[in-house]
Amino acid sequence: MNLKGKKIGFGLTGSHCTYDAVFPEIEKLVAAGAEVLPVVTFTVQNTDTRFGDGEDWIKRIEEVTGNKVIDSIVKAEPLGPKIPLDCMVVAPLTGNSMSKFANAMTDSPVLMAAKATLRNEKPVVLGISTNDALGLNGTNLMRLMSTKNIYFIPFGQDDPVKKPNSMVARMTALSDTIVKAMNGEQIQPVIVERYKDGN
Repeated sequence: MNLKGKKIGFGLTGSHCTYDAVFPEIEKLVAAGAEVLPVVTFTVQNTDTRFGDGEDWIKRIEEVTGNKVIDSIVKAEPLGPKIPLDCMVVAPLTGNSMSKFANAMTDSPVLMAAKATLRNEKPVVLGISTNDALGLNGTNLMRLMSTKNIYFIPFGQDDPVKKPNSMVARMTALSDTIVKAMNGEQIQPVIVERYKDGN
């Protein structure tokens, strides 16, 4: 499937250490001709970390996509009825946002956009980045994996010795995951040995 002309929402949540792996994938979507609409959580907007300042990440994603960020729940709601997406991506998806999404909570623009897309029966692609995927958040992960129209970028343990419960998506598989998802398929294998190849 060609991504040219496809309208793709791209949600960022607060896993700041993962942004450097995500932005090249956003650039690939734009280069492939997709229209990428960036959506950010309040954490992304307002948090400055050693990985960069929120304001700088906002500026960067607007430059990459050519679109202003959707930064409020009110602005995200039309992605359901008025501005339907072909696919909604959330990458990185933190454990916090994952637990809320799995339990039908809508307290951020990204979750509003994801739920609006599900309402339209369109695919939502998730790229997890959480320290407790194999801990307390395991039940939420499995709930989302068994939910119709939700698909996962392949993921694996990023540091099984020091952080045995942590799992992170192989972001380099993002575009391929989107293509499969828009055909109603989950890319396989979904669980990979991420820590071995560093991707």
